[in-house]
Amino acid sequence: MNSRRQFITLLGGAAAAWPIAAGAQQPEMPVVGFLNAQSPDTFAHLVEAFRLGLSEKGYVEGRNVTIEYRWAGGDLDRLPSLASDLVNRRVPVLVATGGADRFGKGATATIPVVFTTGGEPVRAGLVASFNRPSGNATGVSVFTTALEPKRIELLRELVPNAALIGVFLDPSFAGADIQLREVEAAA
Repeated sequence: MNSRRQFITLLGGAAAAWPIAAGAQQPEMPVVGFLNAQSPDTFAHLVEAFRLGLSEKGYVEGRNVTIEYRWAGGDLDRLPSLASDLVNRRVPVLVATGGADRFGKGATATIPVVFTTGGEPVRAGLVASFNRPSGNATGVSVFTTALEPKRIELLRELVPNAALIGVFLDPSFAGADIQLREVEAAA
């Protein structure tokens, strides 16, 4: 009899708590898609800065925002499927960094894409122009390729008789082809 009474009490308590638990359900957290051509270990400090920037605006990962990370590990062939995966997840915003900028932009025309690039975003096709970027992409460019003529000039001043100049480029970097063209043009 005692175990029967305990069972009924347990069942009644669960039934009474059910409406309270159902009413306390939280709305789904917003999701930020994060796409990167490299690996998490090489971008750990930048991801931490990204999280810090979000927290300064009141968004804390795991508390009121979810970040879906997709890393290509240096394999650019993986980026289109990783970008499509985030688009299919219907993230409200897609952050494309570390050489993934054009793949994020190429995966969607409707989801806002925030990019960082070392290249020139107009030339890369990320935006139509600086004055009127149009489309769904916006971001930051550090214009490292624009510095190539200055680098060659400084090198010529340091070694005026150099007949051959070597260039080290990471071929997996999405902007490597643009950077090489800038170096060749400056030389």
